[in-house]
Amino acid sequence: MVRFKNRYITVEITCPMVPNNKPLHLKSKIFHETVLNKVQQLHGDFGVASIRNGFLTKYCNENTRIAIIRTRHGPHRFVTSSLPFITKIDKLDVRLNTLHVGATLKHSFLFIQKHQRAYLDMMWSKLKTDEERKQLEAAVMDFTKTDVSINIENIA
Repeated sequence: MVRFKNRYITVEITCPMVPNNKPLHLKSKIFHETVLNKVQQLHGDFGVASIRNGFLTKYCNENTRIAIIRTRHGPHRFVTSSLPFITKIDKLDVRLNTLHVGATLKHSFLFIQKHQRAYLDMMWSKLKTDEERKQLEAAVMDFTKTDVSINIENIA
């Protein structure tokens, strides 16, 4: 039996229209379709056919604006070369930054945990009460739900 190697691409979604303290209203399905359409536009039918098998959006957090894409090893280069050219997801003007390309989901989550811990330390000083800090920590460090709806609008 043949083992298929995967690559997990960690992406940061930045949107200048929406302030950093408000969550993006972005569904993983829309993000998935946008990446697939951009690969079609840049690499054609060959690019789409090569990534279609095994291509999946594994994680998409609206609060921290981080997503993980799984794709097969080899054709992952089509995806990574297409990500910087994505400027619009649904109706949002966005910019995608590739943060990490890893071989396992565990290493991608460890990278996200370090990245989000640094984000949490930066935002920690802007919060006034312990309750707001706990809500922010729960929203930032949540890896189970893809659509977290914790209100963190009080961050200035």
